[in-house]
Amino acid sequence: MNPLETTYLGLKLPTPIVAASSGLTGQPDKIRIMEEQGAGAVVLKSLFEEQIMYEAGKLAASHDYPEAGDYIRYYTKNNSIDQYLGLIEKVKKEVKIPVIASVNCVSAGEWTAFARRMEEAGADAIEVNMYFLPLDPDVRCHTWEETYFSLAEKIREHISVPVAFKLGQGFTNLVYLLDQLYKRKVNGVVLFNRFYEPDIDPEKMHFTAASVFSTPSDISHSLRWVGIVTSMVEKMDVAASTGIHDGMAVVKQLLAGAQVAQVCSVLYQKGPRHLGVMKRQVEQWMKDHSYRSLDEFRGKMNYKNLPDPAVYERSQFMKYFSGHH
Repeated sequence: MNPLETTYLGLKLPTPIVAASSGLTGQPDKIRIMEEQGAGAVVLKSLFEEQIMYEAGKLAASHDYPEAGDYIRYYTKNNSIDQYLGLIEKVKKEVKIPVIASVNCVSAGEWTAFARRMEEAGADAIEVNMYFLPLDPDVRCHTWEETYFSLAEKIREHISVPVAFKLGQGFTNLVYLLDQLYKRKVNGVVLFNRFYEPDIDPEKMHFTAASVFSTPSDISHSLRWVGIVTSMVEKMDVAASTGIHDGMAVVKQLLAGAQVAQVCSVLYQKGPRHLGVMKRQVEQWMKDHSYRSLDEFRGKMNYKNLPDPAVYERSQFMKYFSGHH
């Protein structure tokens, strides 16, 4: 029996360590190494709705004839999709672990029709990464959340494979959001996405990008909410993400209730073979504590299983620091 075996989105995984969507997971040779080193599944590099639409619009604008513009928009979208479908097919032939397609989108637009083609190409599941900045002062908060619900309903019209939503942290009531997504047949969520963050160079007076990589301390952002939502929306699979740099971080997220842990930044920093190190660390911890399977300890420290669940609440911050001067 494999002590690290688990399930995620109804799929059988040999380990709970998942290679998150990134440039590395757009390279079949890197994905083969990830599988060899202990990745339980791989989320392919994302297909970007914004990028496809931008490229199509830019090319179409350079031609004088409307018919040419229509053709170019059609060609650009379908060419981008065809390249992505080719990646799915190639990776599926070369690895045995589940292959999850990924889509970055800003709307419940026409791209959802392409989801069926991803399924037909062999994707075992689809991860939807939706994000936009709510900047309109006349739009109520719940209207933005309805966009997520609409997308969930629309994508379910096209595909039958499992679906996960990768979410940011900016929601008023995350538990409500997850419950509503579950009712719309979303199988899982990834907590949390790491978005582009701007920084300012005060000497050159222009915007730059903040660090694109997470740090081990970033795990606190997802750890709290994994522990809370897995105790309140119990049928929704939760993948933890951000700040997971070693095997102990994986163990922490499993104790909080996560089904799997997604890994990205550390693979850039230490290479895909670091997955093997993480896997061995989880195995050693389980051996040291006499656990024979992940289910024996998964969720032991989530919100409902702690004698004092207030440790997950923000109010504890002041209580903790009140004794420090």
